[in-house]
Amino acid sequence: MVAYMKNFKYLLAGIFFGILLVKTQVISWFRIQEMFQFTSFHMYGVIGTAVVTGIISVQLIKRFNIRTLAGEPIVIAPKQFSRGQIYGGLIFGTGWAITGACPGPLFAQIGSGFTVVAVTLLSAIAGTWIYGAGRSLK
Repeated sequence: MVAYMKNFKYLLAGIFFGILLVKTQVISWFRIQEMFQFTSFHMYGVIGTAVVTGIISVQLIKRFNIRTLAGEPIVIAPKQFSRGQIYGGLIFGTGWAITGACPGPLFAQIGSGFTVVAVTLLSAIAGTWIYGAGRSLK
């Protein structure tokens, strides 16, 4: 029982994140379709806020040498560009537009009663598995 309790904080964080996704309507298929049809700013505002928050957070981590709770330094590895990122982004965006779901809110959508999204979840798992299998062939 004690082993499970150390992960309880992650359960609470996940529940909070799920509630946040539901309340901000980012799990709404209609909101996602509005975004891809350029008829509403709502999702762009949410995504833009997340990007700005991420930029500020990374800069604060770098500037003040912020460490993890365990005292380990946070290292942000440099990224190299490859054409595969373009193809992956196109596949991801197409799937997002068709299904009305990206990986972040899948569980919140299922938890909100949109059980058909389980097909999207299984597809995301299959896509991740295929990527991993193809990546290991290199």
